[in-house]
Amino acid sequence: MTDINRTTVRIPTPSGFDIEAWFYLPEGQGPFPAVVMGHGLGAVKVGGLASFADRFCREGCAAVVIDYRQWGGSEGQSPRDELNVPRQRADYGAAIGWAAAQPSIDENRIFVWGTSFAGMHATALAATDHRLAGAIAQCPLVDGLAGSRLVRPSRSLALFATAIIDRLGSLLGRAPIYLPVNVAPGEWGIADTADALFGKQVMKPREPVDWHNRMAARSLLSIPAHRPVRHARDINIPILLIVAEHDTQAPVESALAVADRAPQAELHRSKGGHYDVYDGGIAFDDVIEWEVEFLRRHARSQPSGPSTRSGE
Repeated sequence: MTDINRTTVRIPTPSGFDIEAWFYLPEGQGPFPAVVMGHGLGAVKVGGLASFADRFCREGCAAVVIDYRQWGGSEGQSPRDELNVPRQRADYGAAIGWAAAQPSIDENRIFVWGTSFAGMHATALAATDHRLAGAIAQCPLVDGLAGSRLVRPSRSLALFATAIIDRLGSLLGRAPIYLPVNVAPGEWGIADTADALFGKQVMKPREPVDWHNRMAARSLLSIPAHRPVRHARDINIPILLIVAEHDTQAPVESALAVADRAPQAELHRSKGGHYDVYDGGIAFDDVIEWEVEFLRRHARSQPSGPSTRSGE
């Protein structure tokens, strides 16, 4: 097995704040195809994304793995750990532009990859960013309004009220109210589903980083209005959608609607639940093979060294 060439880079954004990214570069002669990758809700790049990026790199694809502004190793205005959909999508765009400017990357073979909440960004960008050659979205939240309806009404009302109070407090300069993201069933937090603690485990950073399994409550107000499922017919590039058989975090029907409407969509149903697509989940080996096969066909990637299946 060859060593992976991973460096940490800083990517400027128009805001003046840089985002931190891992840049994976395969062995051999470029320019290479590239995959721009982002993390899900309340997570950071150190929490589970390396397993995917490592494999893509061994298959001959460069990878650019980002932390959004205000998260992980990236800069950003205060407060930390605040989700803002337009800002995160702009950070994806900045990373795509940075990748396209690298002489080692083929600007005509840039793909976007998103997991969970980042699947929302990947789906939206697939419909709007004409620099992209393709997209991968795994267990994607493609309808923020439908996603908010997955939360039982009593908890949803309490979360919404807390978000409003936090937003009003921000206008007065008050510190944010932070909500735990993944909690045990019945505990106070954003997600208390039966698999939430397993999700916390698979997203736990493997390297030292600023991560607290929390999110500013005001962030929840940014989600319901974003519904890229409505623009699925505008996706004119290949998009691979991996939809779990049993997903308690992202509405399955909405993701299947994207697969049905996008002209070049490819669909795989993964075993288990929302978090089983990650390294440590029962579907990970299948998922990584599907994604690699998709890239081989559409990015024309070639292994840069001895290719190994997950777990070998």
